[in-house]
Amino acid sequence: MLESYEVVFRLSAFIGIFVIMAIAERLAPKRALRVSWVKRWLNNLGLLVVDTITVRLLFPVAAAGFAVYCQQQGWGLLNIFAVPYWLAVLISVIVMDFIIWGQHLMFHRIPVLWRLHAVHHADRDLDVSSGGRFHPIEIILSMLIKFVAIACLGAPAAAVILFEIILNGTSMFNHSNVALPNWLDRIVRRLIVTPDMHRIHHSVRPEETNSNYGFNFSFWDKLFGTYNSEPKDGHDKMDIGLSQFQTENQTVWITGLLALPFRNQKPSDQQEKTTTNDK
Repeated sequence: MLESYEVVFRLSAFIGIFVIMAIAERLAPKRALRVSWVKRWLNNLGLLVVDTITVRLLFPVAAAGFAVYCQQQGWGLLNIFAVPYWLAVLISVIVMDFIIWGQHLMFHRIPVLWRLHAVHHADRDLDVSSGGRFHPIEIILSMLIKFVAIACLGAPAAAVILFEIILNGTSMFNHSNVALPNWLDRIVRRLIVTPDMHRIHHSVRPEETNSNYGFNFSFWDKLFGTYNSEPKDGHDKMDIGLSQFQTENQTVWITGLLALPFRNQKPSDQQEKTTTNDK
């Protein structure tokens, strides 16, 4: 059964894509990094390990295994209404990607959730390691949302595995420090979020941070009016990160990243801007 090999599939895809993007970053970098990549990789990947261990301890059944359970119980729309298997897989991948887009938007709009998500945005550089830099509590909440989505949708296990491989792969791709030719970027971003498109989302400018929420498909932002095609300062000169987190202890070291959501701090510029726009 596919779900029995979920870890093998996901780990193999992760390592393969990570290596490819890491090499591409060295061959064709977009920007000069401000912090040592060795130091950032050590802590970003260390945080990813903490996330992985936390999920495995709290969720004995992985997402694909839960999808099998839902199928056995007859839960979810795709288990109630008969549709061709290939169509069920396609619908599941598209719908789950939209849910992740909505989740990302929610983590920006709700202050207590933004405190968690700020760990991801506090990175002052972007490269392939940034794609896995999230606070463990955010990962736990994300897993719970994913489980609810699987139960309501009735997504097949194969679709869940495929979606997670695609999501992890595109996250590493669009966080990478790779300089794509402009003509190629224009073609790819018609469907998939590119590094240039997602880099805007990591700008210190609030109006740019609150745009381009997609991790995989680019059309959600275009459809819902949150798409931003170019940064105001240009990709070479734009500042990345959060203005209130600009020291290495806050933005690089894993101890600082784990503690960051719980520090006393004024509401972030991003949240203030969002609140103002929503009034």
